[in-house]
Amino acid sequence: MNATPQERDALAGEYVLGLVEGADRTALEQRIEREPALAASVESWRGHLAAIDATARPIPPSPGLWPRIEAEIAAILPAAERGRLKALKAGNTLADWWNNLFIWRGAALAGALAAILLAIGLNGALDRAKRQPVMVAVLLTEASVAAAVVNTYPDGRVEMVPLQNIAVPEGKALEIWTLWDRTVGPRSVGLIDRARTTPLRLDQLPLGTNQLFEITIENATGSPTGRPTGPIVAKGTTSQAL
Repeated sequence: MNATPQERDALAGEYVLGLVEGADRTALEQRIEREPALAASVESWRGHLAAIDATARPIPPSPGLWPRIEAEIAAILPAAERGRLKALKAGNTLADWWNNLFIWRGAALAGALAAILLAIGLNGALDRAKRQPVMVAVLLTEASVAAAVVNTYPDGRVEMVPLQNIAVPEGKALEIWTLWDRTVGPRSVGLIDRARTTPLRLDQLPLGTNQLFEITIENATGSPTGRPTGPIVAKGTTSQAL
């Protein structure tokens, strides 16, 4: 049975967000090649979500990175010199090999390069692990345009990053809500006067996959009832980041 346009659009969105894996992804990619409507929906989603790529913040190297690299290089040279002297005592043939300027320089440079790459690689891996979210929620408008993204990081930080400007009427504010259990109801986790990157105050509130986040327009001091009262600007649910 043919999928409805709504089902096709939802499937395309899941594909672009990386939520389709394994054999299902392979089969879907084959469908994308055969079905122009599905391919167009995928391109539309890519356009909507392209701004997410710009949310990653560049992180400069730590102050101790280059001193560690210099220390590694300094440690290599004395050790290599001891090896050269030992080789001289072992015999002329081996001594000639060690005294070859090109071989010696190549060995020293290779060791120094290995130390540099190891230091940079370890430092970079730690930095990437800290700044890569473990869960992501893309908040979409009624027109299926990505308005903001909620990132959850390994250290427990939760942050909302706007992907476009959101008009806020005078005397109003944007209030961010989360809902994990309908019997408990939504809880406010942030209030901002304009669209800007902001940490969310989840405190001891639960946080898991398929958890709803939404933005509404409320009074400048927040909702008077403790529940969303204004129009919904955007909403979306959390998924595990790949």
